[in-house]
Amino acid sequence: MVLESILNPIFGPLLNLPPFWAVLIIAFVIALLITLVYKWMTDQHLMKSLKDEIKTFQQQMKEFKHDPKKVMDIQKRAMQTNMKYMMHSMKPTLITFLPIIIIFGWLHANIAFEPIMPGQEFLVGAEFQQGVVGEMNLKVFEFVEGEKVIAENVEILVDSTQEITEGKAEWRLKGEEGLYSLDYIYEDRSYSKELLITSEQAYKEPVTKINDDKIKLLGTIHEKTSPLQIFGWKIGWLGTYIIFSIVFSMSLRKILKLH
Repeated sequence: MVLESILNPIFGPLLNLPPFWAVLIIAFVIALLITLVYKWMTDQHLMKSLKDEIKTFQQQMKEFKHDPKKVMDIQKRAMQTNMKYMMHSMKPTLITFLPIIIIFGWLHANIAFEPIMPGQEFLVGAEFQQGVVGEMNLKVFEFVEGEKVIAENVEILVDSTQEITEGKAEWRLKGEEGLYSLDYIYEDRSYSKELLITSEQAYKEPVTKINDDKIKLLGTIHEKTSPLQIFGWKIGWLGTYIIFSIVFSMSLRKILKLH
């Protein structure tokens, strides 16, 4: 919740864009920040000399490839130089690691799945521990002035009481825009999960883990977003981010002549 209050004002406006452009812009911003931090926190003269030294060792190993003893000696020195290079580049990596993980969490919470649209039919369900049998009942509530009341604008399209089959129970629903509470009732226990129906790029976490002696999890079925498609292959937000990140990082390093 704290992280959302920090990141939403920064990245929230991007949710008005298609996921492709949102991921592209975020990947560029992160790549730019990482590149600048790397530039500021490393001695580029030293990094260049170490890189040149490594290249020299590689060339020497080719020249002395018929002298195993000489090659082993050069390899040892090359590894020591390479270790120095990695140690100098590690500090900026560590500094940028935590912010990147936080941003990844925000992306997963906001761009990983398609929203449930008003009027769209969708599935919700529960998964049970092994050996659990019987029936589960589903009720849908909405929030009115801070209180939960039965939702009249969400329709359960099947029987609200479902038999547990192969460790699962599922319902098909359709409703109008709003925030709701799905209350799953099994025997004398009640489990709640939030449901958001909206035309905006927003959703509640699709899976809520319970892991008591009866219920494993409660889930809402969302389509995963595919910001990028290559030759019919649909790529999720993480794969799309990685592709953009590699392209931007390589380009920015080349432009800024970083070593």
